[in-house]
Amino acid sequence: MEKGKVVECVLNFSEGKDEKIIAQIVKGVVDTKGVKLLDIKPDKDHNRTVLTFVGEPRHVKQAAFRVISRTKELIDMSKHTGQHPRMGATDVCPFIPIQNMVMEECVVLANELGKEVGEKLRIPVYLYQEAAHTSERRNLDDVRKGEYEALKIKLKDPCWRPDYGPAVFDKKAGATVIGARIFLLGFNVNLNTSDMEITSGIAKRIRETGVKKTLKDGNKIKFPGLLKSVKAIGIDLKEQGMTQIGMNLTNYKITPMHTAFETTKRLASKKGVEVIGGEVIGVILKDAILCSGKFYAPEEVDEKKLIQVAVENLGLDKLEKFIPEKKIIEYMV
Repeated sequence: MEKGKVVECVLNFSEGKDEKIIAQIVKGVVDTKGVKLLDIKPDKDHNRTVLTFVGEPRHVKQAAFRVISRTKELIDMSKHTGQHPRMGATDVCPFIPIQNMVMEECVVLANELGKEVGEKLRIPVYLYQEAAHTSERRNLDDVRKGEYEALKIKLKDPCWRPDYGPAVFDKKAGATVIGARIFLLGFNVNLNTSDMEITSGIAKRIRETGVKKTLKDGNKIKFPGLLKSVKAIGIDLKEQGMTQIGMNLTNYKITPMHTAFETTKRLASKKGVEVIGGEVIGVILKDAILCSGKFYAPEEVDEKKLIQVAVENLGLDKLEKFIPEKKIIEYMV
């Protein structure tokens, strides 16, 4: 890919089981010139696929519109179930500046795509993070609160009128959240227990928002989480006989992978639970994995060795082989 402007799009859509439907949706990216598909990550338990692609801004926006159009056609949210929070067929679609791009340009892209999706596909669109029109809509969790099941009522609330598209409940497509943000690292830690109480408890302890507890007198008190810039939920991977802490590291420089991993391992150990390994969702910036490699490396080593050390210590190849050339953005662009 030429050294011009490069933007990344990490689009999440609500289908992770039907391979034929996933293939038809992904074709929206494959058929778009000037766009490179970096990663497809379907998850049956989440019933969700994370689609990562990069390219010149106008081509990436075109590919994103094609994918959103196909998810509206092929996914029926009224029949959707899955363990991951979701609000629509295309649930979330952020733009991330990668090369020769600034955040303001990604904000423009998000608005242009939101307008096009709202007008042409008649899907309610909310803008989040750096593209948010109001502070109440910056946080994805706030926008997605209540999920698809609460959307019909939410759309009737003037405070939650969509930024683009009709304030009308689309039973089949739901709503889509589009935004602009810095690089977010999807990082899961798998545990060898089926006890969701333990897993969810650990997730609440490590996530930045922490946990609320009700005292004997009925008052609620909030205990902050251990890790800044971390979102985490417990997920039951029934088919694999284990559970998972699903994390989003919203700023890996504040909380890197090794800090999240070692903290989870320490808390799990107190419950008599073993950590099986970590898992990078989608792709990763080279700097993020080198950061963890330097933490674990006993001495100064070269880049290739640092990556190997990080993979081994974080267990990134426990479920499937971690291939740097297919997981690290800089090696792919």
